[in-house]
Amino acid sequence: MSLSVSNLSCARGGLQVLAGVAFDVAPGEALILRGPNGAGKTTLLRTLAGLTPPLEGRIDAPSEGIAYAGHADGLKAQLSVAENLGFWAGVFGAGAVDAAVEAFDLGALLDRRAGNLSAGQKRRLSLARLLVTGRPVWCLDEPTVSLDVDNVARFARAVEGHLAAGGLAVIATHIDLGLPTARSLDITPFTRRSRPEAADAADPFLSEGAL
Repeated sequence: MSLSVSNLSCARGGLQVLAGVAFDVAPGEALILRGPNGAGKTTLLRTLAGLTPPLEGRIDAPSEGIAYAGHADGLKAQLSVAENLGFWAGVFGAGAVDAAVEAFDLGALLDRRAGNLSAGQKRRLSLARLLVTGRPVWCLDEPTVSLDVDNVARFARAVEGHLAAGGLAVIATHIDLGLPTARSLDITPFTRRSRPEAADAADPFLSEGAL
């Protein structure tokens, strides 16, 4: 199950941000999106995930096959860590809660309310949801925000496991995740933004925590 993008144009806040984007990602591959803040990485990921309709172009991906994680953690604050993971496992019917708990070292936190977690713990729980979706394509926007060095390494191992199982990932990040086989795509040449301040202000990221 691959991801193929051709001649893709994307808009944010009613303004065109990107034009002519094209790339392919095969099973077992990771593509790292590069570019300065405001270049359109978030807009591209949201378009790939179906949260924002493209202006033109084509996205070929597995039907219902994309899991998206944005800047917001997207957790249910009143539920415990275990209940949050159980909820998402039920939504996607994929299970794998135990693997998610182990991958992100959440065992000691299972009974704690999500609303009482630290920023780093919330991010780990948010990323653990990826493992219970069972979806082959991960679209991730700055996934390591709030993570310390050890937990960045945990996340990288989770990505490597996902790739080894035949999944693929498109990741916007400014740091080196230590994924030796990952390819990079600088999206700056595709940028078509004329008024970045207006575009940034127009999108409140209402859906960015959804998977």
